[in-house]
Amino acid sequence: MRNKHAVMWIWVCLVPLAFDYKAPDSQFGHSAQWLVVFPALAGAAILTMIGPRFSRPSRLRSFVTSALVLSLVGSVVAQMLQHNPTGQYLRVILPFLLFVLGYFAMCRPWHPIRLMQMQNALYYANVLGLVFTFLFGIFVVGGPLADIRFRIVSPTMLALQAMLLHQFIVARRFTMTMVLIFLATLVVELLSVTRSLLLATVLLAMFAAWLASPSFSHLIKSFVRTGVALSFIVALGVGTAWLFPSITNHWTQRVTAAENSDSDRDPTTVTRIAEMRDQYDQVTESAETLLFGKGYGHDYRYSPIYYPYVSETFSKSDYFDTSDWVAGHNFWVYQLYAEGLLFGACMPLAVIVALVVAGCAFRRWRRIAPRHPLLMPLSMSILVLAALPGASIGGNPLGARFSGLVYGLALGLIVALYSQLHYRIDLVRRRQHLHPPPCRREPAEPAFRPTAPPAAPVPLNTCAPPEPR
Repeated sequence: MRNKHAVMWIWVCLVPLAFDYKAPDSQFGHSAQWLVVFPALAGAAILTMIGPRFSRPSRLRSFVTSALVLSLVGSVVAQMLQHNPTGQYLRVILPFLLFVLGYFAMCRPWHPIRLMQMQNALYYANVLGLVFTFLFGIFVVGGPLADIRFRIVSPTMLALQAMLLHQFIVARRFTMTMVLIFLATLVVELLSVTRSLLLATVLLAMFAAWLASPSFSHLIKSFVRTGVALSFIVALGVGTAWLFPSITNHWTQRVTAAENSDSDRDPTTVTRIAEMRDQYDQVTESAETLLFGKGYGHDYRYSPIYYPYVSETFSKSDYFDTSDWVAGHNFWVYQLYAEGLLFGACMPLAVIVALVVAGCAFRRWRRIAPRHPLLMPLSMSILVLAALPGASIGGNPLGARFSGLVYGLALGLIVALYSQLHYRIDLVRRRQHLHPPPCRREPAEPAFRPTAPPAAPVPLNTCAPPEPR
């Protein structure tokens, strides 16, 4: 709490990237997009330098830090071996670099007041990103909803939903503003006609219910409350279907796409699988690529073996001439494609281990010390990071720069709070169990009372009360 300008650097790190946008390269330049990146890089670097330091080691912190550093080293090794275009490599590695910088900025023993300031800045930055992305897609990009439905969704909308679900389910705090913002995120999901987003929202709600229940009876009650909350989503969908019949027709087409296709396959799902299959075929073509990967920014296409399933949707030229180099539509497969077996599992393992270890520890610590001031920041960070696997259902959550920064901040907060709480709660209880405090000796009663018979002798080295006379 000694640095007076830390709050300013927190907002400088988070807010500019909230105005990052997705637009066609031919319509908008990239100068404005790069201008919002530099403040984020500077803010994260300064927070890393001015943040307090841990005085005790932590196995989780050592594992996650080593995994992230190895991932960055692996990207450099693959780039040196494959010689991908430098511009493509830098643009693809930037979200992952922001992820690591955000981790190092937040992986510090920050004061609880500073943690509250960070979470407030993260919440309002996500709200700004939600509003700006929606308005930019509607009024700037323009066009029919079927063409802009991917451009109205904020890259961190699931992270915002995770923060709101934490308030509703775990912390049990409700305000009208939070409810309206959550409803706004659901409306955007319905307008985007994206099935994976709705599925991720339901999974986040179930994960929040599990996190909020320290026992099985609490879990049943939490699932009941979550079911009641999810019923409002169904009601909102029915209302949207009544108000916007065109959106309802689009949803019907998306849901019944496999039934209406001659191949009985959903074209969107087939293209995602074809993309992953081509990445797998490329990375397994030699021992070198299998070990070190093809590198960030390497070109990939659709696998030709899946063309018969989408021939009525794509022409042959469109299907075979499609080539891309951005982060793929699957976070887990793309990490193997980009960094191979040696380094590709580092970042996914860091995310999974942090979620599992911190989630189980939170449920245990909430039974032991339910009012500890660091517990609620820990649970909120866990839910925000849990949005990363949820977002990977329909794409790569680290493909966008703002999402890379947000999820890196969440991972850093999880590791830092776990390290502090592990020492303050678990180790203290373990020491008390192994070395209990000495019992106080009961004062010896006089051997003779004038008005009463002699009392029974009281043992001196015991904690048990004297026997009744």
